Amino acid sequence: MKKHLLIYSFTFLSSILTAQTNTEQELANIETHKQAEKFIKDKYNFNSKIIVFNEEKHKTLLAKSLFKLDKGQVKQEEKEFEKILYKILNRNTKSYYRVSYIFLDGNKYSLESIEELRKTLIKKYNNGTPFYQLANQYSMDSNAQKGGDTGWFTAGDMHPDFESALINNEHALNDIYTINIPSKNWYYVVLQTYKPKDITEIEVLKIVEPKN
Repeated sequence: MKKHLLIYSFTFLSSILTAQTNTEQELANIETHKQAEKFIKDKYNFNSKIIVFNEEKHKTLLAKSLFKLDKGQVKQEEKEFEKILYKILNRNTKSYYRVSYIFLDGNKYSLESIEELRKTLIKKYNNGTPFYQLANQYSMDSNAQKGGDTGWFTAGDMHPDFESALINNEHALNDIYTINIPSKNWYYVVLQTYKPKDITEIEVLKIVEPKN
């Protein structure tokens, strides 16, 4: 009886170690997003995923430890009932931008009245009225609730004409200026609240294995 139990225990332990070894070997062969998606679909559909960490947004201890790794490296966490593996699939740096704006809708007001209002808004700002207060009162889109703040964004997140006016013109910090998009009848007063910033992002494959 003892002999059978020893054989069973050895076989069971060997199967666990083999499964773990196979997972780690397969993980080592994954190099692209497409390969990671296939791996999840074929092997770990319910307890694994691909996550994008942004160095500006994600400040947890886990995120900070992952940002120290290079592409292809793996971090392992041991917990009571599971083992978690994180593999860095991609690492890149993007330029991000952040401004505050007041949007004025040319479909509702004439260009002449918009121009007069923009002059008034700029004058009020220069005389000490906080920009967020002006945006909250006058901006004609939902971003007014945020005081006109766009948050950090990168190329492709906004309307291309709006992005082009922000990215291709070098505005100094705290500059206040206007942007026109006549094709849409969109008109803006913009405050340069931040300098452009290069932010690192990592794409991470997360695999969770139960412990037996």
